[in-house]
Amino acid sequence: MSTYEKLRGSLVLSSNSPGAPTGYGVQAEELVSRAVRHGLNVAVLSNYGLEARTEIKKIQHGKYAHYPKGLRPYSDDVIRLWYDDFVSQHKGPGALMTLYDVWVYNDLVFEDPILPWVPLDHLTMPPLVRKFLDRDNVHPIAMSEHGQRQMSDAGLDSTYIPHGVNTQVFKPTSKIFGRPTREYMEIPEDAFLVSIVAANKANKILHRKALGEQLLAFATFRRKFPNSFLYLHMEPSRAYGGFDIPTILKAVGLDESCVRIADRDRLRIGYAQKELAALYSTSDVLLNATYGEGFGVPTVEAQACGTRVITSSWTASADLAGPDSWLVDGQPWWDDPQSAFFQVPHVGSIVGALEQASDAPRGTSQSSIEFAKEFDFEKVWLTKWIPYLRERFGE
Repeated sequence: MSTYEKLRGSLVLSSNSPGAPTGYGVQAEELVSRAVRHGLNVAVLSNYGLEARTEIKKIQHGKYAHYPKGLRPYSDDVIRLWYDDFVSQHKGPGALMTLYDVWVYNDLVFEDPILPWVPLDHLTMPPLVRKFLDRDNVHPIAMSEHGQRQMSDAGLDSTYIPHGVNTQVFKPTSKIFGRPTREYMEIPEDAFLVSIVAANKANKILHRKALGEQLLAFATFRRKFPNSFLYLHMEPSRAYGGFDIPTILKAVGLDESCVRIADRDRLRIGYAQKELAALYSTSDVLLNATYGEGFGVPTVEAQACGTRVITSSWTASADLAGPDSWLVDGQPWWDDPQSAFFQVPHVGSIVGALEQASDAPRGTSQSSIEFAKEFDFEKVWLTKWIPYLRERFGE
């Protein structure tokens, strides 16, 4: 029977509910399960995924308390209440961890230690982010090397702990729903398949995932390479505040016969990770050239499946590009609401990367797989999280 180093105290996480079909939900689930495994008292303060009730969730190595979202959009109205309720029931030190954009917590009155796992997706640090990180009781965790560099340039100390992926699931996978993946997708085996895996969410003007630029680039590329297909793993409508994908496809001149879009019902239910692994594995390249990433989990997931990536040469994306990747250029774009710069990928640079990718050897990239292993959940936990948490919760 395995024994695990024991930690003592209460860790309270403010984020999406563990297991919610979001990037934060996946990271929260892995973090919580391991924290419980090592003996911490754990509570999750949900800002998405649980309403109207508090529950005790039983998991493999114990249990954790799951508190519901509040009345304000980011649930900062109940953080103090839920935190005090939970920590008062246990002995030992307590700390609040956040896994979300930190500027949403600027109105939070809180004196105990705050450990924000910080996404920094701009070229320059937004002032509202800096305002929160300047608090005396805040001890930031950088989820990317870019984030750590940006905080260091601002005179802020931080600890680097990246997001992780489950490399036992995200690995070369040949079938989906019991069928060869390309047969299921109705895509010829000899076709060049480009995939984009991204949330279609926006603020009506700015789409951080650069869907317009990336779709235009693929349309331009396909005129020269007609035996190419595009898979979009996202909601195609404006349902979540994003852009209308059919409108963009029409604007860039892409025939929908060469485009495959994720099944909307399965998206609502949530694709299993092994199903997503099959979709990555059958792709010749993942296209993820965005305005900026705080981390960018799909970039690592795809490489864990042996799929090469095209991504941005700035923010966290540049740090997540393995040896078989292609980096694109861009130019700064002022994000006025955040008073900071994003960077817009050059369409021509994306087209050039697609052409290079189409000329590269097909098949599984072992170099990409080896690179992605550095982000395996368990490895990150043992080499990064345990030393960090030991300083705060060690017995």
